[in-house]
Formats: sequence, structure tokens, C-alpha cells
Amino acid sequence: MKAESFLPDDYRPAENEPFMNDRQLEYFRRKLLVWKQELLDQSAETIEGLQGSARNVPDIADRASEETDRALELRTRDRQRKLVSKIDAALRRIEHGEYGYCEATGEPISLKRLDARPIATMTLEAQEKHERRERVHRDD
Repeated sequence: MKAESFLPDDYRPAENEPFMNDRQLEYFRRKLLVWKQELLDQSAETIEGLQGSARNVPDIADRASEETDRALELRTRDRQRKLVSKIDAALRRIEHGEYGYCEATGEPISLKRLDARPIATMTLEAQEKHERRERVHRDD
């Protein structure tokens, strides 16, 4: 893929242009990179915060509250770590020319869906079908 060196700040992918052209790919690549950087920055802040709050609290209720907060923060960061992996996978799909196409049907994923969830790998219909199938098997 040839990287688009100039992409206007107000650029938004439009339905009337060729699907996943260089400008659209660059738009989504930049969007994914910014999102990834935000997550990594938040993770670094969490690490600093946890290191700074490692203190011995004598009151058992305060200590329990602090541990609960710490566990919640770590759970959130773990979800974000998984999200970074999905962002990396989306960036690889861009590099390999596979981005924007449903992994189940091969059809284009709508630009609105990709703009809202740039890590999407399926069309809305395929995702709903997948989730219904998952729900049925989970109940077994």
C-alpha cells in the first residue's frame, strides 16, 4: 500500500469513492495508531499510579477498598491490552490489503461501522449471526 502523505484533517471516508482506496486506508491506519497510542499512554499512567500507591494502609477497610480499586484498574488494563492486540491485527490487515472486508463473507464492511469500530472484522449482519450462534452454543 502506498501511504497517502497528505490527508486533510477533515477527511472522512465516503460511500461515493472507491472502497478501501489509499485515502481510506490511510485514514483508518492513522485512526488505529492514535487509538493504540492513547491506550498505551493510559497503561503507562496506570503503572505509575500503582507504583506510587504501593503503601501500607493500616485500616483494614481502607486497604480492602484500595485493593478493590487496584483490581478493577488492572482488569480494565487487561481488556485494553487485548484491544491493542486487535488494533495490531487491524493494522496488519491494512498492510496486507485485507482491511475492510468481512472475514466470514468477504463482503465490504460498511464505512460507518469501520469508523465507529475500526477493529471490526465482520459486517454487522455476520457479527449478529456469529453472536446468535455463540449464544445458542453457550446455553448448551
